[in-house]
Amino acid sequence: MLQGVIFDLDGVIVDSHPIHKQAWNAFFCSLGKQISDHDLEFVLEGNKREDILRHFLGELTDQQLKDYGARKESLFRHSANALKTVDGLTSFLEQIDREQLPIALASSASRSRVHYMLEMLKLRDRFRVVITGDDVMKGKPDPEIFRLTADCLNMRPYQLLVCEDSVNGIDAAKKLGMKCLAIAANGRGPMLRAAGADKVVANFNGVNLQDLRDIFIQA
Repeated sequence: MLQGVIFDLDGVIVDSHPIHKQAWNAFFCSLGKQISDHDLEFVLEGNKREDILRHFLGELTDQQLKDYGARKESLFRHSANALKTVDGLTSFLEQIDREQLPIALASSASRSRVHYMLEMLKLRDRFRVVITGDDVMKGKPDPEIFRLTADCLNMRPYQLLVCEDSVNGIDAAKKLGMKCLAIAANGRGPMLRAAGADKVVANFNGVNLQDLRDIFIQA
């Protein structure tokens, strides 16, 4: 039975992927490194910032990770005032509130960026639990972040619905037996369905909580 909902942040709560890609591209260009649009899709797959940096730049010192991360974050925040929530999110949150289900957030993003974005969007008070990439050792697809979130909610993983938009995120949730609603923009639906999503939608418009409860009944 559905007892709570866990949201990812980027691409699920907020339509931030275009700005993220622009910020990462500008950052790599500042280092004289050209990354193709295809290869840059890696930054959308729920990886921690440190893992993204190592993926494209190889092994880095702790100081480099800190400095590069700060530079990328500055580029992102420069355009963050253009951010908007994903279509239909407010209505879906209202459905969850009426059912009095607890809501948590589990994002691979840094703690500072997660809280910055939630405060900017006036959403911080909606979440009973907020877990970030700084709270775990391993990023998605390792299930650590979802296991910790479930523990903080005092719930079993199989009682929780995860709203995700990345293959890594879906993989991490399914490893714990969680149900997944995939938010699939820009033709990513088939890929997320193949990753194991239980339901795939373009955004939250028309998403009905009772239909999602049925996923748990059918299991």
